[in-house]
Amino acid sequence: MHRIGNELNKLVNRSLDRHVRLAVTGLSRAGKTAFITSLVNQLMHVSTNPRLPLFSAVRDGYLLGAKRVPQVDMHVPKFGYDEGMNALLSSPPTWPEPTRDVSQIRLALRYKPQKGPLKLLQDTATLYLDIVDYPGEWLLDLPLLEQDFYTWSQQQGQLLKGKRAELAQHWQALLEDFDPFAPADEMLIERISAAFTEYLYKCKAEGGLHWVQPGRFVLPGELAGAPVLQFFPLVRLEPFTEAQLQQADEHSNYAMLKSRYQYYRQHIVKGFYREHFSKFDRQIILVDCLQPLNAGPASFNDMRQALDQLMQSFRYGRSSLLRRLFSPRIDKVLFAATKADHVTPDQHPNLVSLLQQMINEAWQTASFEGINMDCVSLASIQATEPGFVAHQGQQVPALRGQTLNGQAQMLFPGEVPRRLPNDTFWQQHGFDFVNFRPLAVQSDEPLPHIRMDKVLEYLLGDKLQ
Repeated sequence: MHRIGNELNKLVNRSLDRHVRLAVTGLSRAGKTAFITSLVNQLMHVSTNPRLPLFSAVRDGYLLGAKRVPQVDMHVPKFGYDEGMNALLSSPPTWPEPTRDVSQIRLALRYKPQKGPLKLLQDTATLYLDIVDYPGEWLLDLPLLEQDFYTWSQQQGQLLKGKRAELAQHWQALLEDFDPFAPADEMLIERISAAFTEYLYKCKAEGGLHWVQPGRFVLPGELAGAPVLQFFPLVRLEPFTEAQLQQADEHSNYAMLKSRYQYYRQHIVKGFYREHFSKFDRQIILVDCLQPLNAGPASFNDMRQALDQLMQSFRYGRSSLLRRLFSPRIDKVLFAATKADHVTPDQHPNLVSLLQQMINEAWQTASFEGINMDCVSLASIQATEPGFVAHQGQQVPALRGQTLNGQAQMLFPGEVPRRLPNDTFWQQHGFDFVNFRPLAVQSDEPLPHIRMDKVLEYLLGDKLQ
């Protein structure tokens, strides 16, 4: 009888929703590694964690505990949780190294069922949580699936204005003598591709820009150095018509660029959506609104454009590209404005409002498709503490912390606009974003945070009942 009962429990677990795949993404430096490290840490401390009052499973005592278990996807690299914790527990504490490829960690969450068939059949149940980390830049490639090489080249040429044109000078100089009809010269194409990749890196590092395509060029993962990442848009199209280029010999430079672009679309972009994206249940998208505010209007507007491109991945209408190619099953998406501890608490509502403004159109579309969406501001791992400083005879809110080089700071970084900033904001308001090191913490206590409990409730609360 005992064996039959065990088999019945296994059958119930398989037939019910006992497995969640949570996808964590965001553009570079949005805080993905810190977020996953904190999420795992909070769950590993549930039995003694006083910092999760908004997470009902912990507050009401029916989440009994969590432990790390071996992941099922053995071809996916393991997320470096131990390395991240070692960095945070070092003296002085440092931020974990960011990941640059897909990685994964699995937790088993033991809890007491509160309703439904499980409550009738067993006292405790286990929910397996797979947390998958992947670069948001990879989502920027989805539009490529509907663009041929010529169309993509045209679009990239139209982008070469202002800061982008300045950063592209070396790459553009190499293109001046490039003959698309000449016999394919793999060494030449490799050299120009390297200059194009360098241009994309500069867009992110020096230009404060976020919309870069192809996304794998700046975060190649295991594809670094592979021919599939050695092509570039042919932005100097003026001397030739599209019809002339389409007639180029199959062994020409143009044919090689076109072939590699098509391979990238079919095997890298489509492969990611098929192998990973289509299997996610829940999604959190981390957004750093503060750094672009600091960098100025060009950086801020470029991030808005990148977010709009990224949001195409959550449009599931019957006629959408994703619906035609796959069957996405994400039912909840959470947008999180990260580094909330880098502005004073009174600015947190503005931070959420600003993020809502940035994704408003995509939000409406996703809502129409039946995807539950929400916005929150958070600090995955707290780096400052709130305080007050005297200013013109009054006490005003301020932040207290240590900069990355260990200098103690007490400051008011500035006001976050509630709505998309206009010209007046950029002319009259300053925003002094300062990077702080994480607060020191003991190894036996959970990491300090802001609103990780609210995030856990949204993403997992209904799965632990």
